Amino acid sequence: MYWLRIWRIGWLILRFRLDTLIPWSSLPWYLRWLAVGAFFLPNPKTPGPVRLRLFFEALGPVFIKFGQILSTRRDLYPSEYADELARLQDNVPPFPGDEAVKVVESALGDRIGNLFKEFDTTPLASASIAQVHPATLIDGRAAVVKIIRPNIHKVIRKDLAWMNALARLLAGIPEASRLRPVEVVQDFEQTILDELDLVREAANTTQLRDNFVDSDLLYVPEVYWDYSHRNVLVMERIYGVSIDETETLKAAGTDMKKLAERGVEIFFTQVFRDSFFHADMHPGNVFVDITDPSAPRYIGIDCGIVGTMAEEDQHYLAMNLLAFFNRNYHQVARLHVESGWVPADTPIHQFEQAIRAVCEPIFARPLKEISFGLLLIRLFQVARRFDMEVQPQLVLLQKTLLNIEGLGRQLYPDLDLWQTAKPYMEKWLKDRIGLKRTFSALYEQLPFLLEQAPEWPYHIQQMVKQLGKAPPAAQVQIVQTNSRTLPGLIMTLSGVGLAVYADQVSHDLLLYSGLGIALVAGLITLKRSGRQ
Repeated sequence: MYWLRIWRIGWLILRFRLDTLIPWSSLPWYLRWLAVGAFFLPNPKTPGPVRLRLFFEALGPVFIKFGQILSTRRDLYPSEYADELARLQDNVPPFPGDEAVKVVESALGDRIGNLFKEFDTTPLASASIAQVHPATLIDGRAAVVKIIRPNIHKVIRKDLAWMNALARLLAGIPEASRLRPVEVVQDFEQTILDELDLVREAANTTQLRDNFVDSDLLYVPEVYWDYSHRNVLVMERIYGVSIDETETLKAAGTDMKKLAERGVEIFFTQVFRDSFFHADMHPGNVFVDITDPSAPRYIGIDCGIVGTMAEEDQHYLAMNLLAFFNRNYHQVARLHVESGWVPADTPIHQFEQAIRAVCEPIFARPLKEISFGLLLIRLFQVARRFDMEVQPQLVLLQKTLLNIEGLGRQLYPDLDLWQTAKPYMEKWLKDRIGLKRTFSALYEQLPFLLEQAPEWPYHIQQMVKQLGKAPPAAQVQIVQTNSRTLPGLIMTLSGVGLAVYADQVSHDLLLYSGLGIALVAGLITLKRSGRQ
């Protein structure tokens, strides 16, 4: 089986003439035999991206899934390849219904007739990892049963081993190493292994449902935990119109403008309010409840892939997007350094010029025609030249934003994503950095002051040493990192004061000292007024 698989991969490379996409002269000597195709096979007439997609389809479900993941990494690959790989579909034949019954009975420890009033052995849908069957619970509730394919773990482990081996080979080729093959395969490995655990998906679904309970924007089906297992997930069956059935939605009198705008609002609510977002929002996972066509509500399913955002990333993302909207490229460059997304010694003005060169041609177009997601992709591509390590949550965010944009403009071509998103982000930032919230957060941390007080002299001494050794570009980030709690703020202010006195830091940091003193003074005033 081992040699059969390696023979098949080699044959498919030749069959689809992938040798024309790779500089074989830079390959190790023992792989250069693949270039033999150039002598015995005709020159391909099919474009390279199409041949790569056909190659993944021929290798089966796991490679198809890998190709789908590759299509989301537009920060690494040319857009024509990403567009073509996005067309990969899980056209996988379903496994037999009697096997599905055995998996359910084994996982839930009972006969199918005792678990369900009805269980349809014909699946509703079949994909590379799992398939879904309609069912009715004993109490009459309509449900769907998602079942992991039998023996898929073994297949995935073997194919992952091949992918890792190929990635390591490509990492040794200068032309291919910039695509970070090892990193991409590792990300895929984590993603696909997570999708094999349906308990994780059930937990994600429940979290998203709780975040939008009683919401007019989004409905998420209920998970029936008593019937769920690592390889079996039972949940409420939903009824709605698929988001890509635009003609059906229009025929029902759906307010398409509102539907498109609500999709944007849902996305930014998940990212900025909840720090938890559905990261697989392709049309197959999105439905619409048109019970009231004038106020359509989204229905989201399949929460196997979700993203989370730390508070710091939320803040810098919002500030970046607003700076982009205002074409303040210096602010964008500075924020990237302060957030740690690019190294602290990055030359701000060079980075600013690179960002301007990419963004100005985009902003020459009308705002409603600008793609928010593609703008982020271009930014990531520029930032990589300055050694930016794109974090997984930002990749998921970029992918999700592209999906939301695509869906929104499919529904309502005149959707102005900027105009829809900007008020929401401005309100979020105002609520986040308002004085009332700041004082409230600081006041909550007062009990920890006395507990940590004995350690302050040591920490202040370490702060002075840190600031003294750091270059000016890194000093602001050190101050921000250490000022996230009230004790940290006070110790940082003391350290900055001593460092400034010793002439060990740039005097621009006096601004931070003044701001911190004002906050502490306001907090003390607030506390006293509360006692009176």
